[in-house]
Amino acid sequence: MANATKPLAALLLVVVLVLLQLAPSSTARHSPAVSSHTPAVMTVNGFERGESGGGASACDGHFHSDGEKIVALSSGWLRLDGTRRCNRKIRITSRGGRSVVAKVVDECDSSRGCDDNIVDSSEAVWKALGLDTDVGRVPVTWSDA
Repeated sequence: MANATKPLAALLLVVVLVLLQLAPSSTARHSPAVSSHTPAVMTVNGFERGESGGGASACDGHFHSDGEKIVALSSGWLRLDGTRRCNRKIRITSRGGRSVVAKVVDECDSSRGCDDNIVDSSEAVWKALGLDTDVGRVPVTWSDA
């Protein structure tokens, strides 16, 4: 009788594992918690009409000049407590230690392919940090200013 329970136990284990994979994940990806040094990846975005940012900004419905120090945050960071960070300032710090304050004007929509750890910023932010926009992606930290 003990030999008959081994195949049954193995089958039960396989069924449980399959069901766990099919179940909705309670550990869905979310933007990391915001701290005084929140790790992020900074990318380049165009906020002017017709540029890579797409439409008008989510926070105010306007297009913005790439000469402004502005950013779009991943959905979880923008919408943490509603749209609390719209039109607020954040401080971005590069690995080299330089920092800049920028205004949050848009969302980097995580439901449309934006990673959950993105600070999508204008050319002015990159220049203020002394970074080359051709690099495209750099590790930074940020915090509410």
